Amino acid sequence: MQKLSTIEEFQDLQGRLLSERDPSVPTIVIPAGTCGQASGANDLIRVAKRELLARGLTDKNNVRLRVTGCHGFCEAEPSVLVEPDGTFYPKVNAQKMARIVQAVAEQKTLDDLLYIDPATGERVKRQSDVPFFKTQVRTILGRNEKVDPIRIYNYLESGGYSAFVGALTQGEPRWAIEQVKESGLRGRGGAGFPAGLKWELLAAQRNGHGKSLVCNADEGDPGAYMDRSVLEGNPHSILEGMLIGGYATGANEGVIYVRAEYPLAIKHLVIALRQCHELGLLGENILGTGFSFDISIVKGAGAFVCGEETALIRSIEGKMGEPRQRPPFPVQKGIEGKPTAINNVETWANIPVIIAEGAETFSKVGTKGNTGTKIFSLVGKIRNTGLVEVPMGITINDIVTKIGGGPAGRAKIKAVQTGGPSGGCIPVKRFDLPIDYDSLAEAGSIMGSGGMIVADEHTCMVDVSKYFMGFLTDESCGKCFTCRKGIQRMHEILEDVCEGRGTLDQLDLLEELATVVKDATMCGLGQTASNPVLSTLRYFRDEYVEHIVNQRCPAGVCKALVSYSINDECTGCMLCTKSCPENAISGVKKERHSIDTGKCIRCGACVTVCEFEAIDVA
Repeated sequence: MQKLSTIEEFQDLQGRLLSERDPSVPTIVIPAGTCGQASGANDLIRVAKRELLARGLTDKNNVRLRVTGCHGFCEAEPSVLVEPDGTFYPKVNAQKMARIVQAVAEQKTLDDLLYIDPATGERVKRQSDVPFFKTQVRTILGRNEKVDPIRIYNYLESGGYSAFVGALTQGEPRWAIEQVKESGLRGRGGAGFPAGLKWELLAAQRNGHGKSLVCNADEGDPGAYMDRSVLEGNPHSILEGMLIGGYATGANEGVIYVRAEYPLAIKHLVIALRQCHELGLLGENILGTGFSFDISIVKGAGAFVCGEETALIRSIEGKMGEPRQRPPFPVQKGIEGKPTAINNVETWANIPVIIAEGAETFSKVGTKGNTGTKIFSLVGKIRNTGLVEVPMGITINDIVTKIGGGPAGRAKIKAVQTGGPSGGCIPVKRFDLPIDYDSLAEAGSIMGSGGMIVADEHTCMVDVSKYFMGFLTDESCGKCFTCRKGIQRMHEILEDVCEGRGTLDQLDLLEELATVVKDATMCGLGQTASNPVLSTLRYFRDEYVEHIVNQRCPAGVCKALVSYSINDECTGCMLCTKSCPENAISGVKKERHSIDTGKCIRCGACVTVCEFEAIDVA
């Protein structure tokens, strides 16, 4: 790989790559992010390579193979996309993969392998017509399909780094800041602070020791994996965003703080950084412009509190990850005392889009004050799980019903939890709520990094609240007394309620305690920790009362408050008998069974295996 010394050399290379690219050549695209590999994507890659070589298709350049990161539809993995037609094959195995290679070579479509729309029963050929993808606006995730994350030339031929070079040719760093400000981009990692304003504040700082930029990839919310998928699928988009940010603000170094539990993301980042250095896009005097900028990786140990920017900075410095008082703010005094600006993965990935397409074009997507798209991880009791990228302002109902496909089973959807442990639970009656920073805050939740967990009638909202308080009890750094002891006490009260020891007076105490923790703690973890408690008390107080007054868990989750019995729907299939670890179920084949409540440990195994809804939970 030849090092580029000037902007002209970069433009010549990119132009040559574009001219050599033939978009009409059939290309088999296999998504191989973490979820894809866990589902068997590596087997598909091996079969595809074997078949292409055996048929001599690579020699003739008749068919190409591209291995990419996650495309988003995790429920359908491992999947295959065929370009340029956009043919989509879900849940492909090794045998199907061999057939797909042959079909692509013969320019045919395998109708029997196409996605079946569950609403109509009809087969859908094009990925863009699949209901999961149809209403999305895939500005960031759509680029995962176009690039092999470990091939920088692949990124260049897709227009990569042209936004950075475009900013350099403007000759005025302030221009890039104005573009980001005019775009209306708000930070995608939490409270939604305007990205352009943060850059402007950093640019105004004067420091003889330099300035720093940080990409916060410490994604700690349970059920959230948006940042991981972008890092795995398109690491160069993050590097390009940080290069633009460095040029605009006068920063000379960047740090990507990524949790060590993301080995594939780290692997792809290391490769991308090496390629950028070899090509001359990182280091001293980049492309002969006099601009110098370098990026390093710091692996986090997985502490949730390090999502808070001052705790993150201390962790980067090699100290214990705990927050400090502000001011001074990081843009004034950050890493090793240097002015520092922190944005998350999704925010940085949006920067090349804004610079390449223009602030005005970017701001047309979404709503006023909440522009652009947002990526959510849609998980839980939903038919179509995966990553969803939608315009800001879309309603929760559109995501859950149109994209998510509704409930996964027969039980109706009850609520959606957004924002992870720092977020709140929004009931189905409020699903017409537009998703933006202000609307979610009014509803008692937050956008957070984008986790969205769907709950159905079999989900106990008191148990959900207890789970998140338990998580935050473990993750609190302990520096702040109201956070350390307040969250612990809330968890203890919730345990009492779930185990039948709760009182109505405790509900008032719980609400008062949650308010104190929210108002009196120092950092963002403690200030938002009460959201799960306050939102469930606000919308699902009747479930708390049912636990306390009637000693009953309506969802059948809290073991101390439930009992199981078998109704007339029982067919005597014996599945429950075989699954019961305590041999508490008796009966003969093809006759109604019964449960010995004295032996039953309320594990719920019988409910899980029963195919006829014959187990009553009371």
